[in-house]
Amino acid sequence: MYIQDQLEEIRSAIAAAATRAGRTADSITLLAVSKTFPVSDIMQAYADGQRIFGENRLQEAMEKMPQLPRDCEWHLIGPLQRNKVRKALEQGFALIQAVDSLKLASAISRIAGELGKTVRILLEVNIDGESSKHGFTPAQLETEWETLTALPGLDIRGLMCIPAPVENPEEARPAFAALRHLAEQLRKRGPLPLPELSMGMSHDFSVAVEEGATIVRVGSAIFGKREYR
Repeated sequence: MYIQDQLEEIRSAIAAAATRAGRTADSITLLAVSKTFPVSDIMQAYADGQRIFGENRLQEAMEKMPQLPRDCEWHLIGPLQRNKVRKALEQGFALIQAVDSLKLASAISRIAGELGKTVRILLEVNIDGESSKHGFTPAQLETEWETLTALPGLDIRGLMCIPAPVENPEEARPAFAALRHLAEQLRKRGPLPLPELSMGMSHDFSVAVEEGATIVRVGSAIFGKREYR
């Protein structure tokens, strides 16, 4: 019952954070990050009503997705190489969350056209300016905004970020606030409503919800400690 108990605890924490922020719990999507965890664990979460799952690696997702019920919704949340875009689009992810460059967005746009699809994506922002992180810098995103929004076949739903790791969740608050502010500035420029902000993980999702997250990506707090091979 560990996974079910953890899910209930996390849902309660999301609801409490939403209330503190004057929001409703149903305005926040809990994305269960199932990377490295077996299908049996995902099925336990499914049994407790969880339907939205996130995978970092395309190959791992492709192995798992056919084994789960068809009403599961899958997000690709890890880096996507341009030479794997076609496979990702053919796999049918509901949302590709980590589009980290104009080159990748252009590749998705081109292949979406070839496949006759419109692809829902989030733009990953390197909100802290870390040299080791993927993503648009805020300045780069603002500079390339008109080009990005003109690409056909893309439904740019919003922004996502992975802030620098911190021990105290409160230390992540400025990064979350900065992503929210950036989204507000881009909305003013148009033409997109950008309804989604994907930010916050197992240790800091409550702070992220308080700062406007609409999607929180929670893995180890649901499934337990990961064992990387």
